[in-house]
Amino acid sequence: MWIGGAIVLIMVLTILLRKLALYVDSKAKARSLAKAQRNDHDHKGIGLSSLSTTKSIRTYALEELKMATRDFRIRIGTGATSYVYLAELGDGRFGAVKRVMEERGGCQKMFLDEISILLRICHPNLVGLLGFCLDKGEQLLLLEYIPNKSLYDRLHNHKGKSFGCLSWSSRLSIALDIAHALDYLHSVADPPVIHRDVKSSNILLMNDDHAKLTDFGLCKLGHHDAFSAVTPTTIRGSLGYVDTNYLNTGLVSPKSDVYSFGVLLLELITGMKSLQGSVTLAEWTSECRKHQDADVMMGMLDPKLTGQVDVEQLRVVVDVANMALLENSMARPTMAEIACKISSCMEHSPETTLPV
Repeated sequence: MWIGGAIVLIMVLTILLRKLALYVDSKAKARSLAKAQRNDHDHKGIGLSSLSTTKSIRTYALEELKMATRDFRIRIGTGATSYVYLAELGDGRFGAVKRVMEERGGCQKMFLDEISILLRICHPNLVGLLGFCLDKGEQLLLLEYIPNKSLYDRLHNHKGKSFGCLSWSSRLSIALDIAHALDYLHSVADPPVIHRDVKSSNILLMNDDHAKLTDFGLCKLGHHDAFSAVTPTTIRGSLGYVDTNYLNTGLVSPKSDVYSFGVLLLELITGMKSLQGSVTLAEWTSECRKHQDADVMMGMLDPKLTGQVDVEQLRVVVDVANMALLENSMARPTMAEIACKISSCMEHSPETTLPV
């Protein structure tokens, strides 16, 4: 009799110990995340703790993502503070794992801010978040995988030749996609989001040459009640794309993204990089952009373009770039206005064309 009672007692104790172990483990994880949020939370931070969202997201253990990336074997991209690796998700899908590196200037605050931004936004022209990992000192984002190179690769990298030269119509389509993405961030996202790093290497191309904007590590939240209001901040971004007003004052606004988009348009028109030595592409093309003469505009065009480019479309795109690059940021158009202009010019039925 007493043997049976002892067995029952042992079973009860075993169950209680297991529950205690699970409780301790869950509390430890909660303390770890709370500590990360406290480290992140200051008067300028975004912070996961302040996030209000209905979007669910999966958290991964480090070992899961190490296995998915084959121990971070296949690097498919490099950012200012991170590396990006191909991940096999085991169900026929692929993902992209962004590994934030402290030695490259990354930090937990920026990592948590980026997660917070990604959880707030959802748009067909923005790369989506599939999950994240904050484990054993690693900071990993699992992102939607876009297989068809970046716009930078297609325009400037010889490895992009296997995909063929981007046609004029493809370039307009890409510009419109990114205009829609930025309009969403500025006007629909709640609160509004300023990207601060719009550039060709942060634009990923799909198989149909439609585009998605990625890399939200430098994003800044704005305010609906003051769309054009500026916010003091440490200057971030990429040389050649950064708004000149932002460089001079340290004040950022949605119109800072508009300026960067103007540089992107010049890149699509000319096929040239945002920096020509120590001269920005905006400065390099400034004289040509003052003219509406067809021959002058033809001199700006990417020599890799083949076929014909519609003169009126080219004039519209150059005019939009000029407006986006105005020194007076308040005079620049909104991304909604830019998207409308580009969309209208794409509907233009070519009558007079410019041979290239």
